Amino acid sequence: MPASGGFTEDRRYVAALARGLDVLQAFRYGERWLTHQEITRRTGLPKATVSRIAFTLVSLGYLRQDGAKGSYGLGNGGLTLGFRVLVNAEIAAIARPELEELAQLSQAAVSLGVRHQLSMVYIAHARGQARLTLSLDVGARIPIESTSMGRAFLCALPAHRRAELDRQLQDKLGADWGPRAAALDRAAQQWRDTGFVTSEAEWESDINAVGASIDPGHGAEPYAINVGGPTNVLTRERMYEELGPRVAQAARRIEQGLRFQAAQA
Repeated sequence: MPASGGFTEDRRYVAALARGLDVLQAFRYGERWLTHQEITRRTGLPKATVSRIAFTLVSLGYLRQDGAKGSYGLGNGGLTLGFRVLVNAEIAAIARPELEELAQLSQAAVSLGVRHQLSMVYIAHARGQARLTLSLDVGARIPIESTSMGRAFLCALPAHRRAELDRQLQDKLGADWGPRAAALDRAAQQWRDTGFVTSEAEWESDINAVGASIDPGHGAEPYAINVGGPTNVLTRERMYEELGPRVAQAARRIEQGLRFQAAQA
């Protein structure tokens, strides 16, 4: 996934830095090691460029190298940066009681996320006590277009930002964009009608989820929360009649908490 974000023509854009971030973003959730060849394939960068970037990132501690296997893994440099972000993310602390209450109510997995490129990234997470829940945790990345969290995020964007991301999603999805665009239009209407959105076996065939957006104010991008779990636990009836309204209410309470904290600062 390119790190450009649509700014490659701007003279302030540092292409070398973006390529380095592309290499780091080649790693997916749960992956420990990637070969040089796989990093090259995923980033679309020349082999020699990947070699130079990987050497630099290893030197700085953002990658580690297994010379015997010819593979690279994420280093502690990225971990420390991630923890600094989480420590500074006051919303995670404000949202925690709401996430835990929703987890106990739903007996499913409840998450708070932010956008990064064309994914949503979990920054806080809670689970109910049910035996079967989603195994994703903080740091997990999920697609915007097919998940309730991503759809809730898109619905809350100003029109010009939504149009920009739609163009990027169209480039990513190609021929699959038509059906996804129609689903996103339905989600937008659902959000206007109810204050929440659903994803019914659209991201994973056995997973349902319901989500809502959180406006942090000051023109910042929205956050989103979702409740996700097996289709036999999160039935359509339960999502629409019970959990959807509760997720929307939790989102509003988190917004109120953010505004209160801002007023005290």
